[in-house]
Amino acid sequence: MTQLVFDFGGVVFRWRPCELVAKVWPQRSRNEAELNHTVSQLFQAYTGDWGRFDQGLLDEQGLIDAVCARTGWPRADMINLLAAVPEELVPQPEMVTLLDRLREQGHRLVFLSNMPAPLVGHLERNYPLRTWFADGLFSSQERLCKPAPELFERASERFGRVAGDCLLIDDHPVNIEAARACGWQAEWFCGADRLAQQLRHRGLLR
Repeated sequence: MTQLVFDFGGVVFRWRPCELVAKVWPQRSRNEAELNHTVSQLFQAYTGDWGRFDQGLLDEQGLIDAVCARTGWPRADMINLLAAVPEELVPQPEMVTLLDRLREQGHRLVFLSNMPAPLVGHLERNYPLRTWFADGLFSSQERLCKPAPELFERASERFGRVAGDCLLIDDHPVNIEAARACGWQAEWFCGADRLAQQLRHRGLLR
């Protein structure tokens, strides 16, 4: 059976960086262009400071130091933003329902998530990850992030499947492309209803 592999942020859990920044930093979000620039500066497409945070190479204080040194933003602003992240990163009800259906139909579900250590702890404390998923990998624990090919190789070994039997469900096109380059199957996540259609088309959901 195809191994379904779920991303977390933006798939199982809500993740809307523009809404988060606009809520916490209205002074840097006075119009769409300014908001987009702020989000770009903060997250750097998850390849810069925040990427190292996801990878477990920076802790919260290290992230704050790096971002503030690079941008000149006050430390208090970064502290406030990080404090607001858990309120943004909450389960998407329609996805929890779909996960339940998939498990009921015999699927063993796993995850592959770029997630910094503090948020891993938050999710593990507050949500039944081990009920929803049989196994999974967090980037901060592996010191690797998607789209690194090594992480996909490590994941397929961990899940006990050859690459071609793994199906990644992710909301970032760069990760979709990387998974396919590693021999995985992949579906770009655009909502629970659309995903259900994609899985039915593949014969993976009744």
